[in-house]
Amino acid sequence: MKYKIVKLSKENDLNRELRKQKREKGEISILFVSPWDKYCTALMEKLEKKYDSNVKGGKPLYIVDNYNMPHSFVIFKSSVLPHLVTIKRNKVISEDYLPMVYKNLDLE
Repeated sequence: MKYKIVKLSKENDLNRELRKQKREKGEISILFVSPWDKYCTALMEKLEKKYDSNVKGGKPLYIVDNYNMPHSFVIFKSSVLPHLVTIKRNKVISEDYLPMVYKNLDLE
């Protein structure tokens, strides 16, 4: 699956996307990262290498960092980073085990 990387910088942006997903019943993926964690920075480098930000037609992957948006981590009870949350219709799939995050993002 192709992803289009979208970095969010405000809490309102994430809330807008979550409301849109709830209204349209679509699929949304959110990746919670920290700019100071070595595993998160390695994951971000691989993501940026594989999925160019100019890709059209890819499913959006929203990147949320704990420096700019600390309160958004409370929504999905993120305590371990990186943390991938996928919402499909009314089902929330939360993954914080690093090998599974890589597998779900097709980075193996």
